[in-house]
Amino acid sequence: MHSRQTVKYICETYPSGNKYYYKQEMITNGSWEDISTLQWGTKRPVTERTFRARKEEGYKTQVVYIDKEPAVVLQFHQVK
Repeated sequence: MHSRQTVKYICETYPSGNKYYYKQEMITNGSWEDISTLQWGTKRPVTERTFRARKEEGYKTQVVYIDKEPAVVLQFHQVK
């Protein structure tokens, strides 16, 4: 289990109103004493309930606003 210093919870908010929640843990490929080997691991999905609970417990939380243009849909003609 990770401590409050080695885990963070992220809420990604999109213009559509959708919100996605993630947990990210600090990992090392060497020694915990060697700061140059520390990095954030892969984001893992969590529920909104978990995000809110951990925020109340004092874990580091981060809200990220994603402001991307919608994808362009390309129409392909069907070959008969």
